[in-house]
Amino acid sequence: MRILSSIILLLALSLVACSSKLDAGNINLENWKADRYGCKGLRLEDLEELRKVKNSFLGATNQSIIKTLGRPDRVELVDKSQSFFFYFLEPSGDCEGVETEKEPLKVLFRMNAISKVSEVTITDLNP
Repeated sequence: MRILSSIILLLALSLVACSSKLDAGNINLENWKADRYGCKGLRLEDLEELRKVKNSFLGATNQSIIKTLGRPDRVELVDKSQSFFFYFLEPSGDCEGVETEKEPLKVLFRMNAISKVSEVTITDLNP
């Protein structure tokens, strides 16, 4: 019985630890979450801070990223072993009244097979 209680406690603690908010430095998370698809340009205001803290997201779970930055603007499943979360920094084609001539600047979170961040890239290229 004691072993079972210990196992349940460890599982509960690991679930809480795996899905907590991350330290995003001085990024204004309210503005970030309010700027879906980068339509308002609010995310661009935090570009330099994002460049400073982006590597702190490495190893984080997909749920931690969502709790910190909100739902991704786009999710792309590449194969069974990796996927990408897209957060647009510049207005994307999904913004009302915006026609883009080039790919917008975005931050890409590459997730490995166990849904942990393996790479963070700020780019205007697609994976």
